[in-house]
Amino acid sequence: MEETRPRWMRLPDRAARMSAAGVAGAAILLVVADLAIGERLPRPADGPLPVSPQDVMGLAFPVFGALLVQRRPKLVIGWLLALGGLGAAASAAAASLALLAHAHALAGPLGVFSHGVWNLTTYALGVLLPMLYPTGALLSKAWCWPGGFAAVVLAAEWIVPGTGVLPPLITLALVLAFSSLVIRFRRAEGDERRQILWPLLAIACLSVPWIIGGSVWWITAITIPLIPAAITLAVLRYRLFGIDTLITRALVGAGMVTVFASAYVLAGTASSLFVAEVDRYFGLAVALGAGVFFHPMKRALHRLADRALYGTRGDPVSLAADLRRRLQQSDPVHGLLATLETIREGLAVTGAALDLDGARTQWGELPVVARRVDLVWHGEPVGTLLIGPPGRRRFPAAHDERVIAGLTPYIADAAHTMRLTTALRRSRERILTAREEERRRLRRDLHDGLGQTLSAMAMRITMARMSLEGSPETADTLLADLRCGMDAVSGDIRELVHGLRPPALDELGLAGAIKELGPDELVVDGDLTGLPAAVEVAVYRIAQEALTNVRRHAAATRSTISLSRGSDLVVEVRDDGAGLPEGARPGVGLASMRERAAELGGACEVRGSAEGTTVTARFPL
Repeated sequence: MEETRPRWMRLPDRAARMSAAGVAGAAILLVVADLAIGERLPRPADGPLPVSPQDVMGLAFPVFGALLVQRRPKLVIGWLLALGGLGAAASAAAASLALLAHAHALAGPLGVFSHGVWNLTTYALGVLLPMLYPTGALLSKAWCWPGGFAAVVLAAEWIVPGTGVLPPLITLALVLAFSSLVIRFRRAEGDERRQILWPLLAIACLSVPWIIGGSVWWITAITIPLIPAAITLAVLRYRLFGIDTLITRALVGAGMVTVFASAYVLAGTASSLFVAEVDRYFGLAVALGAGVFFHPMKRALHRLADRALYGTRGDPVSLAADLRRRLQQSDPVHGLLATLETIREGLAVTGAALDLDGARTQWGELPVVARRVDLVWHGEPVGTLLIGPPGRRRFPAAHDERVIAGLTPYIADAAHTMRLTTALRRSRERILTAREEERRRLRRDLHDGLGQTLSAMAMRITMARMSLEGSPETADTLLADLRCGMDAVSGDIRELVHGLRPPALDELGLAGAIKELGPDELVVDGDLTGLPAAVEVAVYRIAQEALTNVRRHAAATRSTISLSRGSDLVVEVRDDGAGLPEGARPGVGLASMRERAAELGGACEVRGSAEGTTVTARFPL
C-alpha cells in the first residue's frame, strides 16, 4: 500500500521508522551502560536477577515500540512505548551513575534528572498510554482535564519531592487514566474490546507478584515485557487469537488452584489438630474428595467466567435453560423462532435461519451465511442451521463452539417438531382435498346420472297417467320403460355405495373380502377383528390393485396374500411371475398403493426378483 504513494509522502514515514529504531538503539545502550555501572555497585538483595525492572522496561518497551512504529508509523501508541522505555533506561542509568558518583558534585543533578525523567516516563506510560490506547485519540476533549491534572501533580512531585500529599494524588491520576480505558472498553465493539483485553491480561500478570511483594517481587521484572508485547500483538494481530478463551481458561485454572489449595490447607490443618493419629489417611481422603468435586467445580467456575465475559445472554448454560423453557411454553412455530432468536443473541450474529425441506425460517438479517450446521435428530437429518456474520456484541466470543454444541440438540428437537407439524398439516390438507374431490364426484354423479334418470322417470310417470284412460297400451309401454329405469337407478346407487366402501368388508370381513378377490392362497396370522375402517379399506384396495397387476403384467401361475397382525398390520402379496422389468417406472397403480399406506402413517414397498414380485404394505395400529 505504501509504495503506491508519491515519494514525498513516503519520506515522513521512513524518517519516523528510522527515528524509532534510533530511540530503541539508544535505550539499549543506556541499559548496557546501567548494567556496566551496576557491576561497580553493591548488588541489591531483593531478587536473584542481575537486572532491575527499569532495565527490563528500557529494553522491552523501546523494542516493541519501534516494531509497532515500523508497521504503524502514524499511531502514537508505538511512540509512547518507545519514548517511555527510553525514559526508563535513562532514569535507571542516571540513578546508577548518581550512586557511583555519590561524593561528586554531579550526584545531586543526576538524581534530580533521574527523578524527573522517571516522572515523564510515568506520565507517558501510566497516563497517556491508557488514555490514548488503542486508537491514539482521547475519548473526548473532557479527558484533557485528567491528563492536565496528572501532568501538574507529577511536575509538582518532581519540583517539591517528599511532600506527603502528592503520592495519593499521583495514584488518583493513574486511576483516572485507567478509568478511561475501562469506559472505552464498555463503549467499544468486538475488535476494539479484544485489543483492550490483551494488555489488561498482561497487566494482571504483572500485578500479581507486585501485590504479593516480599520475596517474589523480582518476578515483576520478568512479567514487564508482557505489557508492550501484548499491546503490539493487540494492535497488529488481534484477530488471530481468542483472548476471551485464554482469559476463561486462566480464570478457571486460577480458581481451581485457589479452591483446592485452600481446601487442602484447611483440611491439613484440621487433621493435624483433631485427627493427628490418622493424618496419613486423611490426606488420601482429601485427595479423593478433590477428585470427586473436580468436574462440578470446573463447570461452576467455567460458568462464572462465561458470565463475567459474555453476560447472561452469552452463557451457554443460561441460554440452554432459557431455550428449554421457551420451547416448553410455545407452539412449534413460535418455538422454532425462539431457537433462532436465542442463537442470534447467544452468538451475537446478524441473524440465523433454519432450512427445513427447502423451506426457510429466518430471524434477523442474513446478508451472507457465515456458517452451516447440519441438524441430526436421533440419527436422522432434519435440517440445516444457517448462521449469519458477527454483529455488535458485548465481547467477541471464541466460545461459539460451546454455545452451538449446547443449543444444537434443542434446535434439532424444534426442527423435528416443526417437520412433524408441517407433515401433519400437509396430511390434513390432502385429506381435506380428497374429501372435497369425493364430494364433487358424488355431486356430479348424483346430479348428472341419478338426477337426470329420476327426472326422466318422473316424466314417464306423468305421460303414463295421461294415456292410461285413452291408450292403455301406451301406458303399459311407458310403465315397462319406467321399470327398466328403476333397475338402472338401483345399479347407479350400488356403484356409488361400492365406491364409498366395498360392501364385502361389511358382509365377509377383511379376510373374507380379500378371499373373494381370488388369490390362490390366503394366509392370516392374528385376529383381524376390530380394525379401523380406514385401514380395512386401504388393505383391501392395495390387495385388489396388486392382484390386478399380477393378472395383467406378471404372467404368474400362483399368487399368495398374507395378512399378519401384531403391533402393525402387514399385508404381503407375492407371485411367481417374471418380476419387475429392468428400468420399469411406477405407474398410477403403484403410486396409489403407496399413497394409501402413507395417508395412514404406513409404508408400501414393491420388490422384484427372478422368483417374482412382492408387494408389502405396513400399517401402524
